[in-house]
Amino acid sequence: MKLPTLDEIKSATQVVRAVMPPTPQYTWPLLNARCGTEVWVKHENHSPVGAFKLRGAAVYMDWLKKSKPTLTGVIAATRGNHGQGVALAASRLGLTSVIVVPFGNSREKNRAMQSLGAELIEYGDDFQAALEHSRTLAETRGLHPVPSFHTLLVYGTATYALEFFQGAPELSVVYVPIGLGSSICGMISVRNALGLKTKIVGVVAKDAPAYALSFRKKKALSATANSRLADGLSCRVPVPEALEIILANVDHMVEVSEGEIADAMRSYYEDTHNVAEGAAGAGLAAVLKERETHDGRVGVVFTGGNVDRELFLDALKTA
Repeated sequence: MKLPTLDEIKSATQVVRAVMPPTPQYTWPLLNARCGTEVWVKHENHSPVGAFKLRGAAVYMDWLKKSKPTLTGVIAATRGNHGQGVALAASRLGLTSVIVVPFGNSREKNRAMQSLGAELIEYGDDFQAALEHSRTLAETRGLHPVPSFHTLLVYGTATYALEFFQGAPELSVVYVPIGLGSSICGMISVRNALGLKTKIVGVVAKDAPAYALSFRKKKALSATANSRLADGLSCRVPVPEALEIILANVDHMVEVSEGEIADAMRSYYEDTHNVAEGAAGAGLAAVLKERETHDGRVGVVFTGGNVDRELFLDALKTA
């Protein structure tokens, strides 16, 4: 897959601006003290759907509407944030949306997708099963399948990375949680396009280690994906195109445990009073895990804040 150029990212930014303003990047004194260095946080939890996924969905849907003007509906599989982005972007363009989620998915994410006009279908025990079912439904119902990883989604996620690198001081390293890979590929695109020396570190949940295993072995390897807290990172099968980019550009991978993710969610709340979902907490968990290695200013992506109340309360209680 060819990474977007700076001009292409700027063009994508114009599309994204039609649905959302830039999100902020802040450095928080209490968080800096906890991490032992100056940390800049990119707050994608401040988007209209509470996560970065709207950016890629907006770019993809804009292209889809222009290239297939007679299309009436789309379908996507998700654990929540991608589905919210697809539902909102589709409704803005007059398209119907069908979203497939696995059984036991976040109740509050499900409600959010329905509130954005999506038809919600539950199927399978994990994201991969929901994805495969969505592909079947796309054929039987004549819907366009919106992928969870695609070049245009990377264009969209790259828009937050451009804001981040332009809005924060020079960063020595940036930690990026990995679901299927569009976010970290967007970060890589901008780092490369701007010619920066910033190291990019991928973060996965220990209970969903497919990308970390694949990174170590330098080939795609499937793995179980059972993270209770970081459902957004619950990838069982890596995307080959994303893995190729990661292998060529990522400095290293960090695996974080459920306990470390819960600690980070609590730390975000105590130090910034932002509510972090597990995937967002994973990024900070990796920063804290590598606290002794930092040599310079650190960046971390706060990917989203969509977490069920009970799950968040459990994380707050963990000590």
